[in-house]
Amino acid sequence: MNIITKLMYSLHRILGTLLCILFLMWFLSAFVMMYHRFPRVSAKEKLQKQELLSASGDSLPDITSVLSRLPKGEKVRKLTLDRSLGQTIFHIRTNKGIHELHLDPSDTLSIIDNEHIRQIATLWSASPIAYIDTLHTLDQWIPFGELKKEMPIYKIHFADDAKTQLYISSQSGEVLQLSNRNERFWAWLGAIPHWVYFTWLRQDATLWSKTVIWLSSIGCLMVIAGIWVTVDVWRRTRKSHRQGFSPYRKKWYHWHYVSGIFFGIFVLTFTFSGMMSVADIPEWIHKPALKSSPLRTLQAKAPQPEDYTLDYRTVITSFPEVRQIEWSNFREHPYYTVKDGKGEKYIDATDSVPHTLQLQKKEIREGVESIYDTDSIPAHQRPELHMTLLNHFETYYRDMSSMYRGRSQLPVWKITVDDPDRSVFYIHPETGIIRYVNTSSRWKYWSYTAMHRMRLPGLNSNTTLRKTVLWILLLGGTVTSVTGIVLSINYVRRKCRKKQKRLL
Repeated sequence: MNIITKLMYSLHRILGTLLCILFLMWFLSAFVMMYHRFPRVSAKEKLQKQELLSASGDSLPDITSVLSRLPKGEKVRKLTLDRSLGQTIFHIRTNKGIHELHLDPSDTLSIIDNEHIRQIATLWSASPIAYIDTLHTLDQWIPFGELKKEMPIYKIHFADDAKTQLYISSQSGEVLQLSNRNERFWAWLGAIPHWVYFTWLRQDATLWSKTVIWLSSIGCLMVIAGIWVTVDVWRRTRKSHRQGFSPYRKKWYHWHYVSGIFFGIFVLTFTFSGMMSVADIPEWIHKPALKSSPLRTLQAKAPQPEDYTLDYRTVITSFPEVRQIEWSNFREHPYYTVKDGKGEKYIDATDSVPHTLQLQKKEIREGVESIYDTDSIPAHQRPELHMTLLNHFETYYRDMSSMYRGRSQLPVWKITVDDPDRSVFYIHPETGIIRYVNTSSRWKYWSYTAMHRMRLPGLNSNTTLRKTVLWILLLGGTVTSVTGIVLSINYVRRKCRKKQKRLL
């Protein structure tokens, strides 16, 4: 046995002893993660609790008069209108900051006092409030460091059988978290151990990501050593002409060896892809040739809100169930994203009469061409574009109906660009939604999404088959981990007995 093989045996034994419980935790929690995620308040849930814009009872001003209240020289980058706690508010992000403007310039944001807290709580639960905690530190259900700016946070406990808990920011009145006893139970068995979502660690995003990367990297080294050992044992077994599939007579060695043969590669890809869920694709693999974000370019040259032909007040009148309006654009083409309690509508703003957005092939093509229309790329070197109207999903453009609230995402324009990034743009003409794929995102897809979640061609369109494959692979990984734990315990026992004998 050469020195490298001896090193692999030692690495696998030592690292396996240290990490076997962690691996078992990852595999068992993955079963739970297939059906239960970490509790989160979705954007759709928040939207459903907002007041109707049409119910304001106030005379809405024209957008020009609203924007005239901004400091001079500031250019609007994003504008959203909604209504909460009886106030209609324009949320504006400019090139210099963020502003929240009320209908009446003399109004100010409502103070989030006890009355407002209870008012918000009644929107989320019909049960009475048992008591309210005032949090000055993060806890297990809001372990994210970026929420520290919302402190103090009010944690409301409802007197219901589900033990519902609601978290509300004292700064904005925004609901940050909603969970019940059942969701918290499954989170402890699934998301928390699988994602290492422990408050003391997760609140520091950098430390958390480094911890996951290091644990996964060491785990990969352990599995690679295990595969090396498995190949060496297989080779020596065949060379010695021993009978039987496994050379081991002890059952725990036998089953660890057998499960390693069948599932060792999966254990490695599962561990590596878990690391890639938080790691970036290094530039030595692929460094994007485009210096600026293509998506930012496609949203540049936005018309200012006062230049929209369609008045936002007409939109509210036409869609009385609207809860939020966002001023959107595809290059110079303005449109409104109109959100109600059921979904989103995309309304063209180039006409004074509301109608559904329908981007034309020519303007989509010109928009993508503008990305490469820069001084750094000579005209004769600009890449060719190939446009296709897709009526089916592909590997990098799959069905995301749950994200887009059931809206059909087909047909979609696929624009392939002959550039160094092998860029592909999927642009939906009825929503303006853009999906951009380049070499880096393909690496990310195959190193994380495909390997960790089995998002593979042939499985993407069949949920039952994909989950069946996941169950089989995760069971194999679990068996490998359980047998590894038993062998690790026996290894530690042997070491302890030898040490005791030496002391005697």
